[in-house]
Amino acid sequence: MAARKARHSLNSPGFGPGCFLVFALSFGASVLTAHAEEQQKPLFELGVAGGIANLPDYPAAGQNHWHGIALPYVAYRGDFLRSDDKGLIRGRFVHTDDVELDVSLNGSFPTRSRGNDARRGMPDLDYLVEIGPRLQATLARAARDAKIDLELPIRAVFSTDFSSVDHRGFTFAPQLAYQNDRFLDAPIKLKLGIGPIFGSAALMDYFYEVTPTFATATRLAYAVDAGYIGTRLEFGMTSAIFPRTRAFLASRIDVHRGAANEDSPLFRDRMTYSIGLGLIVSVFQSEHRVQE
Repeated sequence: MAARKARHSLNSPGFGPGCFLVFALSFGASVLTAHAEEQQKPLFELGVAGGIANLPDYPAAGQNHWHGIALPYVAYRGDFLRSDDKGLIRGRFVHTDDVELDVSLNGSFPTRSRGNDARRGMPDLDYLVEIGPRLQATLARAARDAKIDLELPIRAVFSTDFSSVDHRGFTFAPQLAYQNDRFLDAPIKLKLGIGPIFGSAALMDYFYEVTPTFATATRLAYAVDAGYIGTRLEFGMTSAIFPRTRAFLASRIDVHRGAANEDSPLFRDRMTYSIGLGLIVSVFQSEHRVQE
């Protein structure tokens, strides 16, 4: 099968090391303040956050690597502009008790191909930026602090080496999620989510395409198909250890059996796992409080 023109593309949304750690840090930062009846939190927070994670190099990769990140922690909870557990930066267009529609921005960090046996000799992967709308609808409320949501995000993916920006396609990742903001009646936030992930042909090129230029005796040329990437089971939990310090744990399992590109020589494992943990410290909190 003839391969398409090579694309030097990037980490898929939610799969690269940066995206997973950003998710873990954002989720961990989501309940830094004590629980209140009105769910009130500071309008603005500033602090530091850091974590480590063991992650697959890409979906269905046969290898995992450790990654670390440390960065300033900023949270802003305005009526429209937000920086919180649902995204680094996002604009919230609709917000009711049961429905939310926003457009958010997230990012990821580069990955080097020399450390992966399947991709060795292929181009390195650049920084990733993903942006798009997300609709969240609450389907049921199990208790005062617990609910079941349906999340429908569609994201455009871009890669950059800071000298140019290239469009890398789209991803669609619907998720059914159980969330409890006060698990076991303690200051613990818990989230369990499950859902399929789909990618466009341009995005699949990053994961599984092998052009004739990079084909070898054990890595045959391969042209990708758009479609199903896999199904993800996601778990996240945070807990206060000091008044302004929280620890977080985030993990996920991705099942790639039946994926559109199982025949690619870069497809190495039908099940992959990720795990990350770290700390978030809120150094400054505004006196002004808002209802979450």
